[in-house]
Amino acid sequence: MRQADLSAPRPYDTSVDATTVRRIAHLARIAVSDAEVPHLQGELNAMLAFVEQLSEVNVDGVEPMTSVTPMEMKKRADVVNDGDIADVIVRNAPDTVNDFFLVPKVVE
Repeated sequence: MRQADLSAPRPYDTSVDATTVRRIAHLARIAVSDAEVPHLQGELNAMLAFVEQLSEVNVDGVEPMTSVTPMEMKKRADVVNDGDIADVIVRNAPDTVNDFFLVPKVVE
């Protein structure tokens, strides 16, 4: 992929206008002064230009990856257990039955 000069004028540089910048700021609940709008407009257009540049890359035959180094995620056994501390958990309960909290009935 070639390194592009993102500051060079491109046909899509006007894809984000001042109104859109203000709307994005409003939706993000960010206070933006009128003086900041042109700078943010340039920043957003530069980001969009970079994303558009990425779409030009040929990725045919490239496998999806989660890391740049081959690795396997650590996995634990998927077993249901009580954590072996049920008695500790219910120790301070006013009333229990077989390691379960016993509560008064509230719905008739």
